[in-house]
Amino acid sequence: MIKRDLLYEGKAKRLYETSEPSILWVTYKDQATAGNGAKKEAIAGKGQLNNQITSMIFKKLKEKDIPSHFIMEVSETDQLIEKVAMFDLEVVVRNVAAGSFSRRLGVDEGTELAFPVLEFYLKDDGLNDPLINDDHVLALNLADQKEIDEIKRQAHNINQSLIEIYSEAGIRLIDFKLEFGKAAKEQIVLADEISPDTCRLWDEKTNDRLDKDVFRQDLGDIIPLYQEVLDRLTRDQKEK
Repeated sequence: MIKRDLLYEGKAKRLYETSEPSILWVTYKDQATAGNGAKKEAIAGKGQLNNQITSMIFKKLKEKDIPSHFIMEVSETDQLIEKVAMFDLEVVVRNVAAGSFSRRLGVDEGTELAFPVLEFYLKDDGLNDPLINDDHVLALNLADQKEIDEIKRQAHNINQSLIEIYSEAGIRLIDFKLEFGKAAKEQIVLADEISPDTCRLWDEKTNDRLDKDVFRQDLGDIIPLYQEVLDRLTRDQKEK
């Protein structure tokens, strides 16, 4: 596989074309951002950790028959993915009140929710990724009703699988962001990444944060925390 021209550069990743038109090459960057890029910092080793964690999570999800665009990890910072047509949606699933949910609705952070709450956000940095509902999704032609239903179904299945995966590593899954795309034959699949950048992860015993909130709130160095997440997931894999 030959890496070719840069196709897209985001806050955390670079996407390249390859010698195979249906496959993209992803390089994870040593950069942390918050507030849609308002806060930005180069952090050595972050790209490697996010690539390795995401690769491991996608492999574990595949074992649970959850389809994604992930093909394989090719280096510590790089992976190959299937080229998909992305939905301009961010899908957030919340198991415990935290972050913007707590601020918007006045619910104490750490409150267990009666059931997983799913939210849609328009993927648009210029508009600060506004919260939208199903009608907005339909009115803006972001997805049709059948696609909305399938995205929701997959998101809840992924939530249950991730709860199990993280629980085995002694980690509570508080909430997380997902993105989806259309692959071959219009199949809707999980895309983007799953890492401490996109998940709120708390230690099961202490509730210590193991995610990007530590960077957002200037609480310390995220690298040891991300390494801890990777080590726990790796240790769990080896014990099996």
